[in-house]
Amino acid sequence: MSKQFVRVATGATAHRHERYADFAGLSAVEGKLLTATFDAGRLSSDGGVIVLREIAKRLDLAGTITGPLRDDRDPVRVRHSYGEMAMARMVMIAAGYEDCDDVDALRCDPALKIAIGRAPDSGADLMSQPTLSRLENLPDWRALARIGLGQIDLYCRSFARPPQRIVLDIDDTDDPAHGQQELALFNAHYDCTCFQPIHVFDGLSGKPILSLLRPGKRPSGEEVAKVLRHVIRRIRKHWRRVEILVRGDSHYCSEPALALLETMRCDYILGFAINSKLLEIAAPWRKQCEERRSWMKPTVRRFHQLPYKAREWSRSRKLVARVEATDLGSDARFIVTNLQGRGKTLYEKVFCARGAAENLIKDMKRFTRSDKTACSRWEANQFRLFLHMGAYWLLHALRRAAPKRSRWRGATFETIRRTFVKIAVRVEELKGRIKLAFPASYPQAAMLAAMMGAITTRGP
Repeated sequence: MSKQFVRVATGATAHRHERYADFAGLSAVEGKLLTATFDAGRLSSDGGVIVLREIAKRLDLAGTITGPLRDDRDPVRVRHSYGEMAMARMVMIAAGYEDCDDVDALRCDPALKIAIGRAPDSGADLMSQPTLSRLENLPDWRALARIGLGQIDLYCRSFARPPQRIVLDIDDTDDPAHGQQELALFNAHYDCTCFQPIHVFDGLSGKPILSLLRPGKRPSGEEVAKVLRHVIRRIRKHWRRVEILVRGDSHYCSEPALALLETMRCDYILGFAINSKLLEIAAPWRKQCEERRSWMKPTVRRFHQLPYKAREWSRSRKLVARVEATDLGSDARFIVTNLQGRGKTLYEKVFCARGAAENLIKDMKRFTRSDKTACSRWEANQFRLFLHMGAYWLLHALRRAAPKRSRWRGATFETIRRTFVKIAVRVEELKGRIKLAFPASYPQAAMLAAMMGAITTRGP
């Protein structure tokens, strides 16, 4: 057996750590022998999780997710509280360890132990994967409903003072299923068996409000209205006078949703699917744009407003038409809204801004891997989705702690993670304190210190 694969047990070290033998056969550098050993001490590659810990404490993420859970365990035998388990899971997801199995390899990591409030050496190791899996399968639908309402409360608590106006961006996305799972359906549009969760974000701040796991099919008008009713009522419970604008794509435009928003005195601007009647109405406008095109003006765009009553609508509503002609041809797109203003402003400045919601969903799916919904029961998968929402909160709050004019405010979660979370740190537990030593060559030391100061002084 080659030398680099030999493990040397070190019974004298704490927490059953293993010491690996030296690497063999390394090439010399400028005539000097190169050696490598695994004896650097208590190191972690995730030093930035101590910053995530401060964010989680100020947002009370663990309490929001585990507060509604009933704990029937024998207190004498409990080694890991539900709050510690949820905290460990969210911090690990934010650090890039989205699989529940990863905890088995990281149970002794000193930085992760500090993140959940345990001493790096004298404190107990983290929980095992089976323990976390039992937590995921614990909540029933009533507990999940309370957690969902708690997520909306968390969003409202995250503001230092009530805002005058908020924008709710509602959208859904595909979440491919993994075998025989509850709520999984074949979706012809995505060409796969999947879930189709609904996500609601604050379109101005990017904060998550609610994520709901649902069957892999387009939501009905009644379902959309039910989701919006719960969200708006809960927000209005905190802020009675807040103005609410709801934005969404065309399949969120239905009579139940529109009637609900009008009854609850909310503004809306939603896409509207084109039909044969609207094609007929838009035909002269498209022809006019085509005639005005020239080699000096290859693109012509015009906006029109008109009253319109769809077959299933109870009343006439305002449509805004965007008609455009390019070298590829002409087309028309419609939106429905109760906002006042020029059609160009309503379409380009207000409606098109909802494209940012696509990036928010990408942050949720791609960088926190919220599609890791591989449990068989829908309740467990919904609880997982809430945990990934918690990880989103951690990375989002870390990004917003950067100065407003810095390049980090527009960075992706992956860039934030690689720069400010994946940092080597040496951990030393002394008698009266725990010492963390970061690399002297870390290039973003000043920025991380500034972000930490912003988190601890201003809160969420």
